[in-house]
Amino acid sequence: MDVRNLKLSELITKPITVGPSTTLMKTRESILKHKVKRVIVTDKKKPIGIITEKDLAKKIYDLGTKSIKSVKASDFKPKTLFTLTRENTVKECAKMMKRHRISVVIILDKDKTLEGIVTNTDLTTAFLTKGSDSIKVSKIMNPNVITAAPGDPILHVESLLLKYGVSRIIIKRNQNPVGVITFRDFVPAKIPQWIAESADPKEVQEYKFKKGLEEIHSNQMSYLFPFHATDIMAANPITVEADEDVKSAITKMIKYDISGLPVVRKGKLVGIITKSDIVNTLAN
Repeated sequence: MDVRNLKLSELITKPITVGPSTTLMKTRESILKHKVKRVIVTDKKKPIGIITEKDLAKKIYDLGTKSIKSVKASDFKPKTLFTLTRENTVKECAKMMKRHRISVVIILDKDKTLEGIVTNTDLTTAFLTKGSDSIKVSKIMNPNVITAAPGDPILHVESLLLKYGVSRIIIKRNQNPVGVITFRDFVPAKIPQWIAESADPKEVQEYKFKKGLEEIHSNQMSYLFPFHATDIMAANPITVEADEDVKSAITKMIKYDISGLPVVRKGKLVGIITKSDIVNTLAN
């Protein structure tokens, strides 16, 4: 059976839920206790919102003089909820994720109450464990990799991250991937932790150039002038061969808890593959 035709009933996981009146502190405790990335807000068992780790951190940062104890789940900015049912298929779910660039879909019961969720990691795992297709990494990888050299100034690397809106740059020497630099390496200490943890290039750029931060950014720039990519990169990145099966790439992503891998052919960099590429394949 093609994994794309698999019913979502086989992939559904039970999310951690909170009510509209649950305090920010209790919501945070739930996320930490259960080691999850998000909680679903429900009212009479019906989903009305999603709160992520990033949402919590941002709300705490924006509190100002307001008491943290006064903030409730209902105070968070509403998000569009994308929903399906257990009878929908993996392909339908993947299409929705691809179209809306989301990582989670809410699964509703017949009475519109919350039954569970399906994430992009669930779809990727299904491809690995239930898929029968044998697809080479080269077939779905992105050949357009943003790269830099070990000797490039790290300010140049930062400019590439901002220009292309990506979260990682592959450092290569003679076409060989020798390191990875992520956006977090460029987040100044004075930028809020909620941005640092999400490593969203657009938010970092916006925050850096807010009024009053020009001096901070200038100081950071001066501090970074002497450094090069090799000084901060994570060396010896995990890679996958272009001719390997996609399942090999997924296995490595799960094993090393990473979302993307440089793709090589005889040691030479030829592309990159991510969980999003897997989801996009399931959507076709």
